[in-house]
Amino acid sequence: MIFVTGGCGFIGSNFIIRWMESGLGAVCNLDKLTYAGNAQNLSRFENNKDYTFVKTDINETERISNLFKDLKPKAVIHFAAESHVDRSISGPKAFIETNIVGTFSLLEAAKNYWSKLNEADKNNFRFIHVSTDEVYGSLTEQEDAFSENSNYQPNSPYSASKASSDHLVRSYFHTYGLPTIITNCSNNYGPLQFPEKLIPLIIERALEEKELPIYGDGKNIRDWLHVEDHCDALIAILNKAKPGSKYNIGGINEVQNIEVVKNICELLDTLQPRANKKSYFELKTFVNDRPGHDRRYAIDPKNLQNDIGWKPKYTFTEGLKMTVNWYLQNRHWVHSVKTGEYKNWIQRNYGDRS
Repeated sequence: MIFVTGGCGFIGSNFIIRWMESGLGAVCNLDKLTYAGNAQNLSRFENNKDYTFVKTDINETERISNLFKDLKPKAVIHFAAESHVDRSISGPKAFIETNIVGTFSLLEAAKNYWSKLNEADKNNFRFIHVSTDEVYGSLTEQEDAFSENSNYQPNSPYSASKASSDHLVRSYFHTYGLPTIITNCSNNYGPLQFPEKLIPLIIERALEEKELPIYGDGKNIRDWLHVEDHCDALIAILNKAKPGSKYNIGGINEVQNIEVVKNICELLDTLQPRANKKSYFELKTFVNDRPGHDRRYAIDPKNLQNDIGWKPKYTFTEGLKMTVNWYLQNRHWVHSVKTGEYKNWIQRNYGDRS
């Protein structure tokens, strides 16, 4: 049995699917089911004896502690987080409560459970904290990619909250001996991603014949990591990484935002052409940049490659085509998650950015 927090979210769902379909053991999925969590992502496992779903908040300390005691997990994979930078700018409080206080509550429950295990189970237990490259701040185009030793310089309430949680996790290893591992990944993309993030947002806006909003000059650079590659990396880390270690997980695919939008439009032009035969790229529109928008992220994953033997399978070209095809073939899923709350958010975030 492993615990997965936030398992109904984008990366968490993909991780559980990967884990279950690989026959790696039982999973208890702990999820609060906020706007970005969708239990239907994992409906295929509803009758599987190795899958358990518990709707709970990681801040419900007593309930989480009882779950540890009853189910006796060998590991925790901690995805649960508020994760959208734009939302953290307009409403930072939820990010503090979930990403910092929630991680603290989970660490406390894990520590209390772990401390009572026998020596062999203690040595085998792992707490993997899934974090982001955004904790390192912003790079210029000339600077080297982030390494595990890069300074923390978070520039948004989201990245600051994740940086805080990273420090908490590290402290529980050094102070209490809890066998924690921290991972910092680059921008994920792939199936089941909530359409507030760039790639699914552009796919959906294009198919709706709506303007494609691009912040600033569109030249912000991100390192794109297919979610399947990320999940494979986490499984390898769970099996091979030493307690107290820290690994950067990157796709080695640096692309400007404007190029991401262009590539999506070119794929849609081929896979589902517009009725007027014009390119979807004509729908692009530049909007006022968001405050504190980091210019470039880039991950150097060589330590992960050398120590664990992992490297990404997908180039961005391959992964993006797979992703666009998935959204075209799963319109029912998209329609089910695009609630009134989603529409209100899109209007609130982009509507006034002329």
